Amino acid sequence: MADSQLQRLVEVMDRLRSPGGCPWDAEQTHESLIKYLLEESYEFIDAIETDDRAGMREELGDVLLQVYFHSRIAQDHPSDPFSIEDVAGAIADKLISRHPHVFENLEVSGTDEIIENWEAIKAREKGRTSAIDGIAMAQPALPLVAKILYRAEKYNVDLHVDQYSSEKATEKSVGEALASVIAWAHENGIDPENALRAQAREMIRQIQAAEQQGK
Repeated sequence: MADSQLQRLVEVMDRLRSPGGCPWDAEQTHESLIKYLLEESYEFIDAIETDDRAGMREELGDVLLQVYFHSRIAQDHPSDPFSIEDVAGAIADKLISRHPHVFENLEVSGTDEIIENWEAIKAREKGRTSAIDGIAMAQPALPLVAKILYRAEKYNVDLHVDQYSSEKATEKSVGEALASVIAWAHENGIDPENALRAQAREMIRQIQAAEQQGK
């Protein structure tokens, strides 16, 4: 790592956060940087969708900066500090643990079984017993609902959701249907994000009730 650009980034961030560095950088907290992590992630997605290779390289660097920035802030915690080395070590250990078909020569039939194994190992590691354990509630409502549906299916929880009955589902028809619902909400003064988030909470309540009945 002596000549690594990643090590150079560690040294740059350390100088910015240390006495005599940048006052703005020194003042930042995990909380104050949240919006930048989200913005940089969205900008990277934009670069991918427009096949902007130079933009991808730049925006991925901005995302990487956020990882290093948060890790450098974490080093200053008075009772539970951690560094970028701790972060990298933890994710490397996780990747090895979650890929027994690569690192332990476990035979698998294909990607479906790989995903099943990943979810099972993850549940064991985190002690998860509920379909909703570990779902990030702060994410936007659309991926939140998609995640709830995925977990309900994986955990065999009977979740009642009215099916949209119209033409055959394609990416185009689903997009049109979603846009139509959003326009309907807009015309009636309803925030579609809030409405879908409320429905997500209702779906979670259904899952919790079903899990309680199954005990």
